[in-house]
Amino acid sequence: MVQGTLEVLLVGAKGLENTDYLCNMDPYAVLKCRSQEQKSSVASGKGSDPEWNETFMFSVTHNATELIIKLMDSDSGTDDDFVGEATISLEAIYTEGSIPPTVYNVVKDEEYRGEIKVGLTFTPEDRDRGLSEEDIGGWKQSS
Repeated sequence: MVQGTLEVLLVGAKGLENTDYLCNMDPYAVLKCRSQEQKSSVASGKGSDPEWNETFMFSVTHNATELIIKLMDSDSGTDDDFVGEATISLEAIYTEGSIPPTVYNVVKDEEYRGEIKVGLTFTPEDRDRGLSEEDIGGWKQSS
């Protein structure tokens, strides 16, 4: 079973639907990989084209098949608005090792609502860390 660390570089988004009618929205992202969830900072007043350039780390196994990024608009006094979400398949990252920042569609109610730019890097966990070849053989020539 492949196990390791998934590093997610959240670059930014473009063309998001502005959910605040009076002013620019304050978007943030919620990144979810299986049961792990992390939240980006709020891009205050950045409206439809926020930039974060933040990195998030997830412990993953190969049965983690997708990363879901939910974009929200932070509203004071009321519930935050759902802007849209992107679902990124992780199949390729396990074989490629890294995927440079790529644009993914943001969807809400099965409609295109903008795009998000995300880079991914997978670092497999080395199970044999710290062992030399002689240690693995079971016995060592004594001197």
